[in-house]
Amino acid sequence: MFENLKTIDHTMRELEGKLADPALLADHDAWMKVNREYNKVKPLAEAYGVYEKALAAAAEDRVLIDEAEDADMVAMLREDLEAQEELVAAQETEIKMLLVPKDPNDYKNVIVEIRAGAGGDEAGLFAGDLYRMYHMYAEKEHFSTEDLSMTEQGIGGVKEATFMVKGEGAYSKLKYESGVHRVQRVPATESQGRIHTSTATVAVLPEAEEVDVALDMNDVRVDVYRSSGHGGQSVNTTDSAVRVTHLPTGIVIAIQDEKSQLKNKEKALGLLRARLYELELEKQQQEMSSERHSQIGTGDRSERIRTYNFPQGRITDHRINRTIYRLQEFLDGDIGEMIEALQTEDQLKKLALLSEKEIV
Repeated sequence: MFENLKTIDHTMRELEGKLADPALLADHDAWMKVNREYNKVKPLAEAYGVYEKALAAAAEDRVLIDEAEDADMVAMLREDLEAQEELVAAQETEIKMLLVPKDPNDYKNVIVEIRAGAGGDEAGLFAGDLYRMYHMYAEKEHFSTEDLSMTEQGIGGVKEATFMVKGEGAYSKLKYESGVHRVQRVPATESQGRIHTSTATVAVLPEAEEVDVALDMNDVRVDVYRSSGHGGQSVNTTDSAVRVTHLPTGIVIAIQDEKSQLKNKEKALGLLRARLYELELEKQQQEMSSERHSQIGTGDRSERIRTYNFPQGRITDHRINRTIYRLQEFLDGDIGEMIEALQTEDQLKKLALLSEKEIV
């Protein structure tokens, strides 16, 4: 079953040698690429090493059992054989999990977009809660964040916010957050104590590198204008705000957070690349629709993925029917348990799909 893994240890040693090469160390991007490959190969090589040793030990036990004449020795060998066979089975499962195809975007930074949905001011307040939650989660994971744009709404709420989360593997964790988040609570302005339901939409886009998206600047119109603050007040006296329009798709990105027109343009083009990359990914997923059941949900932004119920102090993720009764801690960024559950479910579904292919 694992014949092609016999050289995996040799591959790992080769990658270790490359990582120690001064010439590669001088090229950060090339070093990071080799390091990602090494981090992918190492756990597989280690798991296969344990598997091979357990397999050999089990084979040796069987030979010794056949040759042994002492009953106590046979009993001891059979006990060890059982333990080795259990280890072989466990390693087979682990190796299969490691062989499940990885999302090529998992290592990337992400762009997170949060938009208030149904529910007026309360939806804006909830969108603000999600904005704070993801920033606190990023801090716990030692990721960095960079705000790209923010439009406030109502009494301290957020109409929409776009920010970047930077760190190795950010997309592998946050990609499951895409979808409609629903909150059920009594608004501060509700005098009758009635529970209201509001929503906010979250989109998580992998940061697109220039090699991912061939962006023809002839297809892009760039407009500059004066940044404006709340109520139309001028933030500065220069035309630093930038609006980029992708003519073929009609996508419009406006950034005014920086005082530098150049920095705003760079941010806008980066976000445009991410949007175009997302369109390409959606196209690929539609072409591979027969395998969509290997994913958590459909990934559709219109899909309600999670409910935050304040009266009961619970968060329920509808894709995996998982409920956690630590609402405040969750909103304070302690969302790792839910993300790990989503990752595990995704892996198990992909493993089942891989097994189906092997049977066929």
